[in-house]
Amino acid sequence: MSEQIPEPPEVAREVFTGDTWFQAEAFAELLAGPGVVRGLLGPREVPRLWDRHLLNCAVVAEAVPPDVRLVDIGSGAGLPGLVLAIVRPDITVTLLEPLLRRTVFLQECVEALKLDNVEVLRGRAEEFVGKREFDVASARAVAPLDRLLTWSLPLLREGGELLAMKGERAAEELAGAEKQLRSSGVQVAELVSVGHGKVEPPATLIRVVAGRAPEGARQVSRRRDREPRPKRPRRQ
Repeated sequence: MSEQIPEPPEVAREVFTGDTWFQAEAFAELLAGPGVVRGLLGPREVPRLWDRHLLNCAVVAEAVPPDVRLVDIGSGAGLPGLVLAIVRPDITVTLLEPLLRRTVFLQECVEALKLDNVEVLRGRAEEFVGKREFDVASARAVAPLDRLLTWSLPLLREGGELLAMKGERAAEELAGAEKQLRSSGVQVAELVSVGHGKVEPPATLIRVVAGRAPEGARQVSRRRDREPRPKRPRRQ
């Protein structure tokens, strides 16, 4: 049984248009039902499912360029990755998640919503460095910016973008990561506000454009890559 889902606000029909409206409604049911039962979404979040989660994630699409390959790092319940795949059928989305129970839920959602622009990968970001490359990386409530940079930048092509959903401490996180941003050779690091007139308050993103790390930093990275690393057991 699904928790009681609130009526979607009128603006939701402006954000989710055509077939995407029915996919958004179906995803809301999945989140409020199996998502809550399996512990991917807290029951207290259901009353604010549309405002806080679906719409808040959908407006991130305003910052996503057309026809890109996007990886959603630590996708969890599919926020924002699945929502972006719904509202932007022109992009291809990879939902990257290390926990088995979450990837099972995500795959069930992809099949139920008939999303042919989505794949689900189980694993950590560092496992796919050198194997996969993306134009955009998204993340929501995954990790502080300094750690997120370590995970996301190696997956991005030069000129690719990290779009990290952050709250009121976004500016503080951005300032705190200045040294790492400089050593990583990023081209741009800025705050972006999206969703004006659609969500209140507007969603705040940290947008980082990947560049080429300075040679010294790349040499350190290569040495670290050659060092044997202890294997960490996977949680399920």
